[in-house]
Amino acid sequence: MRLNFVTVDVFTTTQFAGNPLGVVLNAEGLSGEQMQTIAAEFNLAETTFVLPPKDPAHTAQVRIFTPRREMPFAGHPNVGTAFVLAREGKSYGRAVSSDRVVFEEKAGLVPISLLRDGASVSGARLASPQLLSVGGEIPSELIASACSLSPDDIEIRNHRPCIASCGAPFILAELRTREALAKASGRADVFVREVSKQAATSILIYTQVDESDINIRARMFAPHHGIPEDPATGSANVALIGLLAKLRPEQDLQLAKTIAPGRRDGATERFAGGSRKEERYRHRDLHRWPLRPGDAGIN
Repeated sequence: MRLNFVTVDVFTTTQFAGNPLGVVLNAEGLSGEQMQTIAAEFNLAETTFVLPPKDPAHTAQVRIFTPRREMPFAGHPNVGTAFVLAREGKSYGRAVSSDRVVFEEKAGLVPISLLRDGASVSGARLASPQLLSVGGEIPSELIASACSLSPDDIEIRNHRPCIASCGAPFILAELRTREALAKASGRADVFVREVSKQAATSILIYTQVDESDINIRARMFAPHHGIPEDPATGSANVALIGLLAKLRPEQDLQLAKTIAPGRRDGATERFAGGSRKEERYRHRDLHRWPLRPGDAGIN
């Protein structure tokens, strides 16, 4: 079986920057075990596998794998896969809409609007497959240990570290300073020994900043899942913006934030996200939209 695949860089306009993604365009006939093996071979943060949709009203069924496990939903894989299919123009012999696609995923349906720069597809905007859900609190001491920090680096005035999800659960923890965020480092031994026991097993740490067009700096660690650090994690940032909206006192709120990496390496990725909070949605409706991905080439 000959597989056709494309690689793209998401959340950037610079080739070989941003968050890389592998997209296997003709995955029909592959087992889940084979998909996992292929994702491990790619060894990217995620690889997607495109299958015919179960419902012909939808564009495709999409399965998402890290090098070590399957994800029910993720941000940059959806953006990159929509970008690739739109550029291809068809999937399994069916035309791909030039304006909107809908993916069937483990977490639910993911509607995606395509962004264009003239005649070319330049990016995508999506809504999360699930409303925000907030789970239990996680001890600050565990976050500090897992991320090579001091408990004093954890900011708890706005919220204590907790689990939040819009289709994929993450542990979210706010830090007091940009310096603490920059010096953090994921400890694989603590993730394996302690974090893996939690209901969510990946940690997003962030700090709120005032840097002209940037509101939040964030980093995500999941070394026990084969991701020492994810360059930009859309699904975690989706949950973060939803949580920040939930914490605000307004009953009706449209919240928009721009999130950038918190590493020291000068990374330029940007993630633009928004959350709509309305009383009739019980403060849980969430939307997010990324900035443009760049095409990184094909096999």
